[in-house]
Amino acid sequence: MRHAVYYAPRDTALIARLGARWLGRDAADGRALKQPEVDGVSGPEFEAATASARRYGFHATLKPPFRLAAGHTAADLEAAVERLAATLPAVTIPGLELARLGGFVALVPAAPVPALDALAGRVVADLDGFRAPPDADEIVRRRPATLSPRQREMLEKWGYPHVFEEFQFHMTLTDALPPALGDRLAAAATRHFAPVLGRPVLVDALTVFVEPRPAAPFLIAKALPLAGAGRRFASIGGGA
Repeated sequence: MRHAVYYAPRDTALIARLGARWLGRDAADGRALKQPEVDGVSGPEFEAATASARRYGFHATLKPPFRLAAGHTAADLEAAVERLAATLPAVTIPGLELARLGGFVALVPAAPVPALDALAGRVVADLDGFRAPPDADEIVRRRPATLSPRQREMLEKWGYPHVFEEFQFHMTLTDALPPALGDRLAAAATRHFAPVLGRPVLVDALTVFVEPRPAAPFLIAKALPLAGAGRRFASIGGGA
């Protein structure tokens, strides 16, 4: 079993509904959803192009998936996330836009949000005592030979190379794709997410996701509101 701490919008929010439908799965309850139709892309091709993103659910990574260190339980982790969330202010992203990150299509902030970077850094550092060191297979999956010296250093120290100054907030919409298919899906995503592009998004909770067994789809376990974000979410599903 692995856990992760992500940003996931409340399941009542329009962006959450659009994201779940785009990926074809709701991480709040595991329901399969019909993906939108995309001109020039067959249903099976779209499904395959979003397979990995669908397994992880619609989210932005704050603390990447990790196995719990010996002596810690899921309940311990959730209690620690709750305590941490109560000390961190909610952050407003002025607007999101579509971007190509390598071969991936993703939603990213349209302009830098330093407070968001600071929040992610706190989550990585403050919860690191719960993370078991990555095993050899996990290190290999990070392709260390492709990383910069600084990224390799952070992989060794924090179990993930894209943290702190290497962090980029993003909500992944596809797997790595060849250019032509990526272009078609980026255009389709721009249309699909048009109602929320350029509009403010409130990062108002830290959400614990769980992978119940290796390669299983991730599910929302608990959403804990950040300071000033209003009343507590439902314990399962991140409801409003």
